[in-house]
Amino acid sequence: MFFTKYFCLLPIKLTQNPMNISALDWGIIVAFFIISLLIGLFTAKKAGSSAKEFFLSGRNMPWWLLGVSMVATTFSADTPNLVTDIVRKNGVAGNWAWWAFLLTGMLTVFVYAKLWRRSEATTDLEFYEMRYSGKGAAFLRAFRAIYLGVFFNVVIMATVSLAAIKIGGVMLGLSPFQTLLIASIVTVVYSSLGGLKGVLLTDFFQFFIAMAGSFGAAYYLLDLPEIGSLQNLLSHEAVSTKLDFIPDFTDPNVYVPLFILPIAIQWWATWYPGAEPGGGGYIAQRMLSAKDEKNAMGATLFFNIAHYALRPWPWIIVALASLVVFPTISDLQVAFPNIPADKLGDDLAYPAMLTFLPKGLIGIVLASLIAAVMSTLSTHLNWGSSYVVNDFYLRFVKPKASDKELVAVGRISTVVLMVLSAILALALSSALSAFEILLQIGAGTGLIFILRWFWWRINAYTEISAMAISFVVAIFFEVINPKVGWVDIPVEASYLKLVYSVGITTVGWLLVTFLTQPEKDEILLSFYRKVRPASLGWSSVLNRYPEEQRESGSLGKEIGLMLVGTFMVYAALFATGFFIYGKLAEGIMAAAIAVAGGLLILFSWKKLG
Repeated sequence: MFFTKYFCLLPIKLTQNPMNISALDWGIIVAFFIISLLIGLFTAKKAGSSAKEFFLSGRNMPWWLLGVSMVATTFSADTPNLVTDIVRKNGVAGNWAWWAFLLTGMLTVFVYAKLWRRSEATTDLEFYEMRYSGKGAAFLRAFRAIYLGVFFNVVIMATVSLAAIKIGGVMLGLSPFQTLLIASIVTVVYSSLGGLKGVLLTDFFQFFIAMAGSFGAAYYLLDLPEIGSLQNLLSHEAVSTKLDFIPDFTDPNVYVPLFILPIAIQWWATWYPGAEPGGGGYIAQRMLSAKDEKNAMGATLFFNIAHYALRPWPWIIVALASLVVFPTISDLQVAFPNIPADKLGDDLAYPAMLTFLPKGLIGIVLASLIAAVMSTLSTHLNWGSSYVVNDFYLRFVKPKASDKELVAVGRISTVVLMVLSAILALALSSALSAFEILLQIGAGTGLIFILRWFWWRINAYTEISAMAISFVVAIFFEVINPKVGWVDIPVEASYLKLVYSVGITTVGWLLVTFLTQPEKDEILLSFYRKVRPASLGWSSVLNRYPEEQRESGSLGKEIGLMLVGTFMVYAALFATGFFIYGKLAEGIMAAAIAVAGGLLILFSWKKLG
């Protein structure tokens, strides 16, 4: 939600002419494309051998490759722009808007990763006909296959493609069509030929390019004459008030939406790709392709450590530096007079800062931004194609299709999805409102994705009603003026929309759950035996079958480790910040907490699963 929000605010052109790209820079970019294509060609034969190879790489992937792929995928081209926007408006503490989702991630690591791997599903949508039965389960699977795999996925990829268009126009002087043609051909080739393994290997390569670009840019920009050094930056009057890790608790209109709401509600109540409560989407696809349960857990643990503790600070440093070079939006307008007034925003400061980079480094940074676009596109192409093939074509169109046919349909659907997203991207000027509605319709459904593994009473109509209610509520708050009738939400308290949405949707699906019949015992027992969750929420069913083996589980220990992991990653994140700020005592203390948490998880690791 937060990483895709501001794509459309970037202008097509920052300056009269594109940046002066040297032969060295072009060489780096061309080499990047060639290596990405070669990876797809290298993995093509194995990927084409079966549908499970194409979409799950034979369920034999190691944790480190899967974890790096998760990190690469969630680094989309807009991510540093959004972090810059947040820091310039609300300081470092504003990042709690997405830092809070670490709680979701750690819950997936210690509770849900092994459950997903035990399910042995091909996609997370296959879950519906394992956990539920009848027409309701079939409807959920078919509807979400088309809605998520095609409609929702195309919108996401179109906004990513729009970011690519703007990067190409700003920094390379390419037309929208030229940008999409180049990016689409390369991405589609390695995605359609190499399947998931091609995507994973390319993500692994692209991850290091992306990290080198972000760290290199932050390091170089600190030496700009306007800044001089890290110490000068931190002591600058425009920056010194932006450094706190926790927002100002004197103003509820600041700390409630920036800290309280994300920590208390948002992380478990909302759904969006990459941070689904209970795991899901392309994160579930990676867990399902792991060698075993431990590799699924290890992959998601690495992802959460790298995503929250390793990656943010280079972007934050560039954002803080931009406050010195471009203190206000007016300064950005003066520096780049061709920007239309309605396109000006704080998120522009990140690409504006990149215009100061030297030859060679700009090639690496450009390659890193291209990598961010392509890794996100390739994952969504393979993920969306898996829904189309496994959860719609194989399930409802041709159940007896051969592996060769399924791979062919997968490759064709990959191309079609890319074409559709490219067409939409060319038509977009601003998709912000539409995309906000798409994401808001998941508010209030997150708790179902957490509980459905552990509470037998949830049924297919629980999920159907939650989707319908959240959709209606989202349309009301996003399309109809909320300042009517019994709802009067002032602008400064717009965060209450989420609170109302979650409350109404949750009450609604709970009522439906208790007013409808539960799933049949044979379905519930089949799912329980397959996945083996802790038996606490299944007692009402298991009591009717005293001979059934109960899984005592270790849910309490797993939740405890989730909290340990959360404190560990936050401590590592803040330790880095303290060391950057020159606060050695605080940094050492935070680092010690991180190390202690890591050791506790390491000692407990063998007993998990």
